[in-house]
Amino acid sequence: MTNNWQVPERFDFRGYAIAWGTIGAGPPAIVLHGTPFSSVEWRRIAPLLGRERQIFYFDMLGYGQSDKPDANVSRGVQSELFAALYAHWGVKNPDVVAHDFGGSNALRGHILNELDYRSLVLIDPVAISPQGSPLVQAAKENEQVFANLPAYIHEAMLRAYIGTAVANELREDEMKLYLDPWLGDVGQKAFWRQIAQMDDKYSQQVEWRYGEIRCPVTILWGEDDEWIPIADGRELARRIANAPFLSVPEAKHLLQEDAPEAIVATTLRFWDRL
Repeated sequence: MTNNWQVPERFDFRGYAIAWGTIGAGPPAIVLHGTPFSSVEWRRIAPLLGRERQIFYFDMLGYGQSDKPDANVSRGVQSELFAALYAHWGVKNPDVVAHDFGGSNALRGHILNELDYRSLVLIDPVAISPQGSPLVQAAKENEQVFANLPAYIHEAMLRAYIGTAVANELREDEMKLYLDPWLGDVGQKAFWRQIAQMDDKYSQQVEWRYGEIRCPVTILWGEDDEWIPIADGRELARRIANAPFLSVPEAKHLLQEDAPEAIVATTLRFWDRL
């Protein structure tokens, strides 16, 4: 069952436990999740890609099954975590498939940490500033208010927020995969903490350096994405030389739920052509 997603391994990152796992065999590939999701967004996709590659996946610090400390969980730290895992795994020139904040981490890791990739597939990545929905802006200014909301209000807001990421309504068991890590006192505070720490500076540090990318890139985008407009995707493709831009109809931000087949088909075809 795809809902029995396992993240069995643990990596110590500055005293915090990071959940990670691997599936499949072959040359290395890494999948990076976005926010407010976790590696569970790859549960349908990683097993299929794992027929061609050894797929490495993990939950970012403060997300999923990883520790949720009252600490810095910004993209600045997440890209350092990715670089540390890259070294821990001992991978050489992996194929990378990255979504949302994972896309930002992949871009920052490549440009700032000089991580080499064989290829990079970007799926609705956070890459062009300015960024942030009205909810994000409100939460950044009032973190403690949101962190201390009654639990039922927090859950209702989270359900509504995640619901806007998909064109096709999630089943209850699917919604719970994304909800559960953010429920309870620790989860609720962790959710609003990561939102409060969102900052455009992490994109601004690299967004005018995309011409320095050293590997082939393909970009996928949900045509109806309400979180990051498709215009940002087209602008990103303009800044990266020879990067095909593919829009997916009837899909929003969480392409892993709306059109997992588009990710699998595009990625496998991309890998085969290299």
